[in-house]
Amino acid sequence: MKAIEFKNPASQRVYNNYINRCKRVAQILSKEDQEECLMEVNSYIYEYITDHREDEMTALLNILDRLGDPEITLKEVVASKKIDQAIKTFNVRYLLQALFLNLRNGIAYIVLSLMTIMLVTFPILIVMKIIKPEITGLWVGPHTFFFGIIRKQEGIREIAGNYFIPIAIVTCILLYFIIIYILKVIRKKKP
Repeated sequence: MKAIEFKNPASQRVYNNYINRCKRVAQILSKEDQEECLMEVNSYIYEYITDHREDEMTALLNILDRLGDPEITLKEVVASKKIDQAIKTFNVRYLLQALFLNLRNGIAYIVLSLMTIMLVTFPILIVMKIIKPEITGLWVGPHTFFFGIIRKQEGIREIAGNYFIPIAIVTCILLYFIIIYILKVIRKKKP
């Protein structure tokens, strides 16, 4: 991205400060997405300044005021791009980042976050089944159904046995693809 050059040094400093704030907000994105976000912000600023030939500093302050704080206005754009990246790459790290950034976007993302927490616990349960098989498993009893780690209690028995690890792996894989599918559906609904 080519930075806009101002005649007034104070205007240049204000502009550079705003762009640096935008860079900090977008740093979680890939280089390509960062560049795209910065170019879009830069184009808004450039178009406004060329359309309004008044005092350079006044025009700059007006457009920056309209754009708002990058920490607020770019947050939604960054979160959206992170979801796209998670959907394209199937990378768990990007998925977690996307869900964390979008946690404030409503119930769907809260459900997705809970599903992701479950997704993270399955590998832990697999390791625990190998280390402590007597307390890890699929437990049933009167009015009880439990999948995980439990202290031995009367009337409760483990029913999965050696199938616990394959069940956990298959459930983990299914849960992961369900999360990705829900993210795709949510992305299609947004404009």
